[in-house]
Amino acid sequence: MEILILNATVCFPASPFLNKVCDVLIVDNHIDTIVLSSKKSFSKTQKYKQVIDAKKASLLPSLVCLRTHSSDPGNEHKETLATLAQTANAGGFSIVCVLPNSEPSINSKSAVEYVINQSKNLPVTLLPFGTLSNKMEGKEMSEMYDMHLAGAIGFTDANHAVKNSSLMLRALQYAQIFGAKVFTHAEDLNLSNGGRMHEGNTSVLLGLKGIPSITEELAIKRDIELAKYTNSSIHFSHISSKVSVEIIQKAKKKGLPITCDVAIANLCFTDTDLVDYNSNLKLNPPLRSKEDRKALWNGLIDGTIDAIVTDHLPQNTELKEVEFEYADEGMIMLQTALPLLLANAPNNFDTNLLVQKLSTNPRTILNKPIPVFEKGEAADFIIFDANKKWILNDKTNFSKSRNSMVYNKELKGKVIATYYKNKIQTF
Repeated sequence: MEILILNATVCFPASPFLNKVCDVLIVDNHIDTIVLSSKKSFSKTQKYKQVIDAKKASLLPSLVCLRTHSSDPGNEHKETLATLAQTANAGGFSIVCVLPNSEPSINSKSAVEYVINQSKNLPVTLLPFGTLSNKMEGKEMSEMYDMHLAGAIGFTDANHAVKNSSLMLRALQYAQIFGAKVFTHAEDLNLSNGGRMHEGNTSVLLGLKGIPSITEELAIKRDIELAKYTNSSIHFSHISSKVSVEIIQKAKKKGLPITCDVAIANLCFTDTDLVDYNSNLKLNPPLRSKEDRKALWNGLIDGTIDAIVTDHLPQNTELKEVEFEYADEGMIMLQTALPLLLANAPNNFDTNLLVQKLSTNPRTILNKPIPVFEKGEAADFIIFDANKKWILNDKTNFSKSRNSMVYNKELKGKVIATYYKNKIQTF
């Protein structure tokens, strides 16, 4: 099986062809030949199974998301594992980590195996998290070792903060024994209880109870101290404030084994975008100030923040088209991740950083191999046209849900092809 890709701008940072326009021949799902397009080594009239003219679009390593919400099992009307995988594929993601907050939760060996077995027949690889506490109730540890043996990628209580410091300490100690990683949602529930959005001028203007950023920052400080005490690694999920970045930066400078990520929404929107009470922007953590957003971008650029996540969270219409105070949190993000990032990134956030934060670093955190772009290696890449315009609507949306801030709006930048799991797909 021969597939020819013409005129693709290579964006694999370690490749000698970096930023060069190349033609690539794939034979039996492996890279056979890479040549500069200017050499015109291949003829379009020659018989290949498929020929794709990239027209100088970017050829990138496939993306990885460390944090997506699944509604399967329990709420398949919002999203199934199949539609989650299809949505991820259309967004350029080949590996998606599935949070354990389904109904029932991923709280056992059999629940972990369910996701893994379903993933075998899907276009992307779904990696399930196991719950950190039993049923995410925050009272006692889950059967972490059994789930680890079954294939759980790590342990977290999703958006349920772990209030019990003793439980978090024991989970860190226990996970360390068999080399597992704890991912935590940092939130002091005593301070955030009843809050609907970031505490600031906009929350006062809208008459909504605010969630101060200190709710996150105090929780991060506690868990850093627990990780230090237990000599354990820890990953902070979707951090959202300037001070959180500063706290983690100081801890990293001390050599502590800490990693963290930021959600796309917190890089693209702020609390001021809520002035019209758009419930699609009701998120957890909430959208914070412009100063916080700037600090998050700076944290990505200076290396404090290791990865970017979609935090994809499907919700049915009935849970979103209500008064803001009563709406459920979350927004679908997998399919629109790249265009949203490119529309909001500062000028000093280049393609190499994009690859690092959405492909290389997430794989490193998960201890997964990094795709290599050279002869003999398995084909694992996407083709992304940064100039292609399209609209996310009922015809183009692969998710079962529609809760997106950019639904029915024109976007710039689209994944036009993906190649992984020995299969090429065009969009």
